[in-house]
Amino acid sequence: MGLFSKIKSGLKKTKDALISKLNAVFRGGDIDEDFYDDLEFALISSDMGVETSSLIIKSLKDRLREKHIVKQEIARNELKSILIDVLDSVHKKDFSYPLIITIVGVNGVGKTTTIGKLAKFFKDKKKSVTLVAGDTFRAAASDQLGEWAKRVDVKIVKHQEGADPSAVVYDGISSAKAKNTDVLIVDTAGRLHTKINLMEELKKINRIENREYQEAQKLNFIIIDATIGQNSLVQVNAFKDAVGIDGIILTKLDGTSKGGIVFPIIKELNTPVYFIGVGEKVDDLEEFDSNKFVDGIL
Repeated sequence: MGLFSKIKSGLKKTKDALISKLNAVFRGGDIDEDFYDDLEFALISSDMGVETSSLIIKSLKDRLREKHIVKQEIARNELKSILIDVLDSVHKKDFSYPLIITIVGVNGVGKTTTIGKLAKFFKDKKKSVTLVAGDTFRAAASDQLGEWAKRVDVKIVKHQEGADPSAVVYDGISSAKAKNTDVLIVDTAGRLHTKINLMEELKKINRIENREYQEAQKLNFIIIDATIGQNSLVQVNAFKDAVGIDGIILTKLDGTSKGGIVFPIIKELNTPVYFIGVGEKVDDLEEFDSNKFVDGIL
């Protein structure tokens, strides 16, 4: 399956839900206020959120007025262009090496699986990768990450269950520096995002990374389960306030009709999406591309 086919297939539930709503709005004929009201409702009910949907409608009104467009069928192409603009409104940093990616997120979002897929992504780009099992609190977390390390054939640094996560990160950095490893991917505990001690532990990990590997590019990525919809905004904000978030990996898009959540995540949180998960296979983690994503849902 080609790259676009995989994305399109993974977004099928979102597309089916959104297209049916849009077809009911774009019935043909002239544009009036009822058209805008119906379109805004369709966007909101597709999990784009009230604030972002209102901004999209305002942009569409302005653009149609400027271009003197009065027919609904022409307005549909303009809507597509605006949706792409929303997704392109936040800049993604280019990867540079050596690179440390620290993965945060609550339990149950597919963190361990996504780390394995991310390791495969970089390995396919001919980069050396080491995983750091920094989630030392959850039983068998290190073992699960170890299985992914074997599957993808990358190195892993881990300690005993209950060990100090920062000590594991320290050893991981020492190993990466000694072996000139290109990419270090750090797993972290995923207890509820309301736990203050978890956030303090994440801050400590970031301090170790900054102190011990100053020359490395450091990115904090949060993994979000797309099926939870608007609740994901709360999660991102909690981690963003505590440790700063450079990017988002959105998982389980193939299992939900709520793919529209990508728009408020980017627009309202001013945070880019770097990768999307569109399946269960090791290769089903794709770099986020706004054009392909909008094509996939429209």
